[in-house]
Amino acid sequence: MNRRNFMGYMGNTSLLLLSGGLSSVMASSNKMISNEFVFLEAEQFSNFGGWNLDQQSMDKMGSPYLLAHGLGIPVADAETEIRFPSEGTYRVWVRTKDWVAHWNAPGAPGKFQLLINNKPLKETFGTKGEDWHWHDGGTIKISGKVKVSLHDLTGFEGRCEAILFCKDVNFKPTNDVAALTKFRRNLLGLPANPDKGGTFDFIVVGGGLAGTCAAISAARNGAKVALVQDRPVLGGNGSSEVRVWPEGHTNKDPYPHIGDIVTEILPKIEKHSGQVFNGVEASYYDDNLKLKIVKQEPNITLFIEQRAIDVIVKENKINSIVIQHIRTGRQTQLTGVFFADCTGDAVVGFKAGADYEYKVENLMGSSNLFNVLDATNSEEVLKCECKDKSALALKCEIGEYSQPFPRCPWALDLSDKPFPGRKGVETFGKEGLQSFANMWYWESGFNKNQVTDIEQIRDHNFRAMYGAWDVIKNIDKMYPNHRLGWSAFIAGKRESRRLMGDVILDAEDFKKQQKFDDACFPCSWGVDLHAPKKEFSNGFEGDEFVADFTRGKEYQYGNVYWAPYRTLYSRNIKNLFMAGRNISVSKTGLGPVRVMRTCGMMGEVVGRAVSICIKNKVSPRQLYEKHLDEFIALLKEPV
Repeated sequence: MNRRNFMGYMGNTSLLLLSGGLSSVMASSNKMISNEFVFLEAEQFSNFGGWNLDQQSMDKMGSPYLLAHGLGIPVADAETEIRFPSEGTYRVWVRTKDWVAHWNAPGAPGKFQLLINNKPLKETFGTKGEDWHWHDGGTIKISGKVKVSLHDLTGFEGRCEAILFCKDVNFKPTNDVAALTKFRRNLLGLPANPDKGGTFDFIVVGGGLAGTCAAISAARNGAKVALVQDRPVLGGNGSSEVRVWPEGHTNKDPYPHIGDIVTEILPKIEKHSGQVFNGVEASYYDDNLKLKIVKQEPNITLFIEQRAIDVIVKENKINSIVIQHIRTGRQTQLTGVFFADCTGDAVVGFKAGADYEYKVENLMGSSNLFNVLDATNSEEVLKCECKDKSALALKCEIGEYSQPFPRCPWALDLSDKPFPGRKGVETFGKEGLQSFANMWYWESGFNKNQVTDIEQIRDHNFRAMYGAWDVIKNIDKMYPNHRLGWSAFIAGKRESRRLMGDVILDAEDFKKQQKFDDACFPCSWGVDLHAPKKEFSNGFEGDEFVADFTRGKEYQYGNVYWAPYRTLYSRNIKNLFMAGRNISVSKTGLGPVRVMRTCGMMGEVVGRAVSICIKNKVSPRQLYEKHLDEFIALLKEPV
């Protein structure tokens, strides 16, 4: 069966699954449904055009989706070809949402059309419902092989998850995620059990800096490693997709080699005081460098675009994990001796039943960084990552520099409000474009679940960005030749679940310079905790979008603090390590450890630790109890 479209040759059973069960089918129709249908997953379009694949909410939705992230410029069509089982009239359903309906905002900015052989259906999609649902597209007569296209109308975050063509025009598909998942897997012809993906000494889940460094470190110390990453690039927040600049000091005494791998996989760019590298062009983050180094390691098997969806635990030990390819849906089971949760959200530990802390209130939020460009600057235009780069370059060549921006009535209404970048508004000592673009403090979700509500949090960041740019361009009449150049659609997170180890590090430990005999990775960032910035909160209580940070002597602890190894393994899952912002710290202890170079060094340490555990056949805890001297000696050696 062609996996790019799932055609109805599988009998009524398939649609029974999609209906949610026999009773709902019989209630909607007096006769048994026709078995002729075509089901098309958005992620299996043969050509995405200008649409992006978004997997951030896959656990909640059961599937990734395509996103028309054009910054106000309609993106190129996503296209594929499908063949219908027979000629006839089919009802069309499109799984989508009106992404601003949650806020009762007018305008439905995510509008798009479904084209059949380049002709649009009468219905416009993305205009109804605040939740993901099947939007009825009416009926159409079709036969044979046809071209199907997603045609974006706005460039403002239209989204499509799946399309169903059904000959039973009275059939209504369910929105139940479990039923949809069974239906998809049934049509894919995938086995009930996942494929066997092999056995490894060490399985690392999460390919940010922490996970990438853990995998490389363990591999170079002799372990057979699997590295699982659910995006097409490595680096996480430090990748070209998110573009948070990696911070933290590396290679410090008494363990000057801790940080070698971090330095190796990051581009050789020196940051000077006051220089902003957040949100800059993709080359600064050099995704290819990370991929190249990982792929060169003979002991690493890389599972790219694969998301961990299940964890198998026996007697407080992880036996294996199940991963799913975000495009094909194919599942694979990986068996391991030791595991590292480097997902940031503690996905593996959470599913394994590890002790954790997480309270959805007064959180540090997530950011979606963005930048702007000046159309009169030919160098900036040449480097532009805009979806319409060719058109922009051609326009600028003939001297047409004006960059209009549409009004955004669905965005945050900032017409009478101060915000960073508005004329006369100073933010952390900066104003104008210097305080608007590339800045970390465009942040939201302070009282939202950063795991399950990340789509809504990201969308609120978009509403803030678009609303502010609308005011700057159309009300304040500033920067007529500037435009939004790039924005992250993958959210850069700061805080969610933290897994508990034998030591839970608190900010007071940093301030008092608490000594530990298993000190192993250096921390240099301040006790940096975020909360809504009061100057910009009026009228947006509960939906704030600009952050402040803690500062002053009470949030400092000196130049470097060496944190203990016992924060890097689970206290109740016997073979689980962790590295990154999900390690064993309190809420205040998260402030100094969460920056990426520091997280990368945690990964380096975990990779060394696991090699000792394998060699001596001991648990992470037993390493501390019985082999601490050997561990400390290894920390002093080059990788």
